[in-house]
Amino acid sequence: MITLIAAVAKNMAIGFQNKLLYWLPNDLKRFKALTTGHTIIMGRKTFESFPKGALPNRRNVVLTRGGNMKEDGTERFPGAETFPSMESALASCKHDEDIYIIGGASIYEQALALANRLCLTEVDDTPAEADAFFPQFDRSQWKQSICEEHDTDERHNKRYAFVDYIKQV
Repeated sequence: MITLIAAVAKNMAIGFQNKLLYWLPNDLKRFKALTTGHTIIMGRKTFESFPKGALPNRRNVVLTRGGNMKEDGTERFPGAETFPSMESALASCKHDEDIYIIGGASIYEQALALANRLCLTEVDDTPAEADAFFPQFDRSQWKQSICEEHDTDERHNKRYAFVDYIKQV
C-alpha cells in the first residue's frame, strides 16, 4: 500500500522555507505510530530538514539525482538508501510493503496517482506565508473518514483533524 502522509492547511500549504508550517505534538506522534517499521520515501530537501538525519526504525529512502556519496567519500544521506526516481524506489520495495510518502511537494505530486491512501492532518488555518503545497486532488475519487477532531489546547494552537482518504476503485 502506498500512503501519502502530511499536515495540510486549508489552502493545502505544507511548508515554508523547508520547514513544516505547524508544530502539533499529536500529529508527530501519529506520524511516528503510522510510519515506524515501514518504508518512508522522501525528497532530498525533506531528508535535509531532519535535525538528526534518518528517522529511526524505518527504511529511509531519498529520491535524488545526485546519489549518496560526496566527493570526499562520505555519505550525503547517512542511514538512507537513494534512488534517482520514484519508479526505481518503488521497484526496490516488496509487493506487500507499506510505503509512506512523506514529502516534499514535488514528491507528493509524483506519487499522488500511485497512492492507495492519504493520511492527512487537516489544520484549521490558512498561513500567511507558504511556499510548498500538497497537490490538489479530486475528492470524489477518495472515500473520506474523519478519524479524530481536535480543538486547541495548551500544546496545540490550531484546531486540526486526522482525516484518512482511501482511493475508490
